Amino acid sequence: MKNIQIFDTTLRDGEQSPGASIAPERKIVIARQLAKLGIDVIEPGFPVSSPGEFAAVQQISRELQNVEIAGFARAVKVDIDAAVKATQDAAKRRLHLFISSSDIHLNHQLRKSRDEVVQIAREMVAYGKQFVDEIEFSAMDSTRSGRDFVIQLVEAVIAEGATVINLPDTLGYAMPHEMIDLFQAVRREARGGETVRYSAHCHNDLGLAVANSLAAIQGGATQIEVTVNGIGERAGNCSLEELVMAIETRKDAMQAKTNVDIREIYETSRLVSRTMNFPIAYNKPIVGRNAFQHESGIHQDGLLKNRNTYEIMDPEAMGISRNMIILGKHSGSHAIKHRLAEYGVEVTDDQFKNVFSRFKEVADGQKIVTDDQLIRIAGEMTKTQPDPFALIDLQVHAGTQRSRSATVTIRENEQGVEESYMAMGAGPLEAVIHAIGQAIPVSVEFEDLELHSLSTGEDAHGEAVVSIVHNGTRYRGTSANKDIILAAAEAYISACNQAIMTAGARNRVKEKRTANE
Repeated sequence: MKNIQIFDTTLRDGEQSPGASIAPERKIVIARQLAKLGIDVIEPGFPVSSPGEFAAVQQISRELQNVEIAGFARAVKVDIDAAVKATQDAAKRRLHLFISSSDIHLNHQLRKSRDEVVQIAREMVAYGKQFVDEIEFSAMDSTRSGRDFVIQLVEAVIAEGATVINLPDTLGYAMPHEMIDLFQAVRREARGGETVRYSAHCHNDLGLAVANSLAAIQGGATQIEVTVNGIGERAGNCSLEELVMAIETRKDAMQAKTNVDIREIYETSRLVSRTMNFPIAYNKPIVGRNAFQHESGIHQDGLLKNRNTYEIMDPEAMGISRNMIILGKHSGSHAIKHRLAEYGVEVTDDQFKNVFSRFKEVADGQKIVTDDQLIRIAGEMTKTQPDPFALIDLQVHAGTQRSRSATVTIRENEQGVEESYMAMGAGPLEAVIHAIGQAIPVSVEFEDLELHSLSTGEDAHGEAVVSIVHNGTRYRGTSANKDIILAAAEAYISACNQAIMTAGARNRVKEKRTANE
């Protein structure tokens, strides 16, 4: 199997996504995670673009000594100087030069002839070669360029010392068979073509970035340029997680492998999403919320019997907690029984009929039924209170001229005891979480909050999804309400209840309550 190098440009091309900029001091955080993920080459930014960008590339080059750093530059001396200086402390580095190759770009953007572009490319590769041994050259918009000219340009830069040839599908225009043909032709026909390595940089305008990158591998590429979550200009770049898992899952068909540690995929995806304030689509392959969730009763029954019936990957191998079964109007009785059993909720056959009937009524009205709702339904039908804690009342005070404060009333259901708690916070939600935290007698870490609009207009409902960590395990609670603060509070309590009920913490709660008494 050939080893495919993964070249990550999240911090350069990915940051060019509208609204996805990263503060320079946050780039190092993502870069550290990329190194932990096992990325071969990191492109941390565009050093000449700003002092902050230069400093970020410089810091990453100094700190991450176990990964190759690419300094990005136009075929211009001032760019090259900045990239060389910013990466000079890297243990391994390369210079990444680019210039356009399509007539569309030459005529309307660069306003230069083909001969002029070839001469510029020659001179700038030769200039960069004075400073670094490894030079990657990108013929921008290769897939919309005349093949003969691409070959001419590649020959010129190989002669001047380029070691990696990148043939970008800059506009996401190519079809997979065209990518195979392009790489095979350049490798075969360019003088010196077999002495260098080849790379692909594919955009996703037609939804083909991953397919075209896989095709490039078939054509001879041994490096693929990617971004986490597929972010980037317009519709984005080849998605790191999709490409890596396609190779991992179909390695026999691809006869290829990567150095990526797939256990770090999900954490990397979440970090980039949070840092860039760039949400992940529900149906995003690999890391999307629905990627390993199943509502159909037929699918759920198959999964409960054997995961391979409806899954080709193991989400837990990628650091994704297993929430594979979503309860909704299409769910069957097997899934409902299984979920109740996970929470230790026992019902008789007659009771279950009532629970299942009520579940279907609720599901018809709102599509998805959360775990805490199912537990409440079971409590109503069996005249019990499975939930350890319930939110009875919530009051929040906020404003521009005052501190944010929250008061909550929480009921401990087993004893029927209600108590109120008050806390302050930088924002109303932080105050609410601090107040509720006083009531929950187990240690949990508030990890993440997602807010989603479920409708439009003045009466729109917001869905809150809260993730917490208890004893190293992640729990997730959801709630929907017109009041998003209330929805977040209910979701947080739901997640805490799940942790208490599934982690054997209920007994510890009782022990702590007895000790306090």
